[in-house]
Amino acid sequence: MMGIPTFVLEGRRLPRVILAWTPRPPHPESILALTRKAYDLGVACFDLPTPRHLEAFRELKALTEDDSLVGIGHLDAEEGASLLGRPLRQFESGLAATLQKNLFPPHLIRSLKERGLWTSRRFFDSPISSEVLTQKEIDRISFDLARFDRALSRFRPTETPLLLIGERYGDWLLGLGRADLLQKMIARAKERGFIPIFSANWTTFALPKAKPLEAAAYAVPINRAWSLFRLDLACDLVKKFDRCLIALSPFGEGKLSVRAREALSFLFEELKIPCAIAEMTSEQEGQRVLKVARRFPSLTPHKRT
Repeated sequence: MMGIPTFVLEGRRLPRVILAWTPRPPHPESILALTRKAYDLGVACFDLPTPRHLEAFRELKALTEDDSLVGIGHLDAEEGASLLGRPLRQFESGLAATLQKNLFPPHLIRSLKERGLWTSRRFFDSPISSEVLTQKEIDRISFDLARFDRALSRFRPTETPLLLIGERYGDWLLGLGRADLLQKMIARAKERGFIPIFSANWTTFALPKAKPLEAAAYAVPINRAWSLFRLDLACDLVKKFDRCLIALSPFGEGKLSVRAREALSFLFEELKIPCAIAEMTSEQEGQRVLKVARRFPSLTPHKRT
């Protein structure tokens, strides 16, 4: 990987900084072009947050015939959960209302709104119902094996051995007290030959509740700008967390990429996190971050130093 520092997860050596190429607007041609340029920069592990990224990755593998390339797939936990035989997303407004009522006091909602996060992809970017789900309805949410297997079929363990499972509905299912559904998804992914990584957005809420899940690693947003919900609490949790952690949004949605050294030092040296997945919008951003990443050491197996 041309000097990119590495760490080991489940016997696989992976880069400590994994780039997610997200050009704006995200045209397929732009994603493919950046994927090719990343390969020329020595990148061999690609974050694949959308089907377009997966298509670009497969095209790159076909063009280069490089079997060493690996991808990280993304699978929202909604694709494995149903209520009354219907996909859980059909109840999204009621779920959002339930979570808002049970988890978010008014002062926190005000704070998130002031920071522009409340209506973002990490929280509730769709209408919120006036009616909440009953506990009986929450208890009836079930693991939909057929839907989950269809979602898994988009990926192949040989090319995307790592799967981020959870995403927005990772937080939501934890908030509803249904971590059991997440565990079933993780177990099924393992059965199918994948290395499951639990992912969530609400760092200080999700980490304590997700720890019992038998995932290979846990991916949550961590950066100096915000760590959802409190930076001090997030730092304390991270330092005490005895499982492999991956930092999402290490530059605060890309806004801190110009201070990449400061951001990565915070994660790698202060918090001792082995890996970060960073969204990059251009080749120049990727070059800058990779240059900084090469200043950090690789980690040896079984150590979190």
